[in-house]
Amino acid sequence: MSPGDADEVVEAFERTDPHWPAQLAILGALVLHIALPDRVTVIPDWIVPVVEALLLVALIVAHQRESPRRRAVAFTVIGLVVAANAVALGALINYLLDHKTGHGDQLMLSGVDIFVTGILIFAVLFWELDRGGPDRRSTPAEGRPDFFFQPMDPATGVRDFRPGFVDYLYLSFTNTVAFSPTDTMPLTARAKMLMLVEAAGALATAAVVLSRAVGLLGT
Repeated sequence: MSPGDADEVVEAFERTDPHWPAQLAILGALVLHIALPDRVTVIPDWIVPVVEALLLVALIVAHQRESPRRRAVAFTVIGLVVAANAVALGALINYLLDHKTGHGDQLMLSGVDIFVTGILIFAVLFWELDRGGPDRRSTPAEGRPDFFFQPMDPATGVRDFRPGFVDYLYLSFTNTVAFSPTDTMPLTARAKMLMLVEAAGALATAAVVLSRAVGLLGT
């Protein structure tokens, strides 16, 4: 292989996993939380958007410089967003248990907010976690995979497959709506536990919040 061909290979790997889709996902979650009116909120309304804004800043900074400390900060902020969303869900469920009546449309909006935020946040978490993060996946010497994507199977005939943010977003969405992996399998214990936590939160949102909101619509 000539030096020119080697440079093309390196550039191809470097182009496979840009940071902007993850940044756009967090921005979308932030806008969604701010834009939804008339929600049932039992915790300060500024908590979730503030930690989402911190995560967006962390991802923008991450694009400029990769380091173990940067990844530790990113995981910390992602954990704060997940925790804030979980607290919002728990508080909303507690509200439903204490109130026999309520506004179905407001509960629906609150449930949708929590549901969509969970999908986007876990997509970013999977994207940041797998194989040591997006920057390590952009080089041929990648880390140990946390997820097995179908194109990674040699039988598919796909060569040099590198998952991008869309793959992790699809994984997060299917794990949320199906409560199980579809064409992507977790390989490590941490990946399995994170998918378990995401599915449990989605199940609680759908079974308790959204079902209750549908029952209260029109009342």
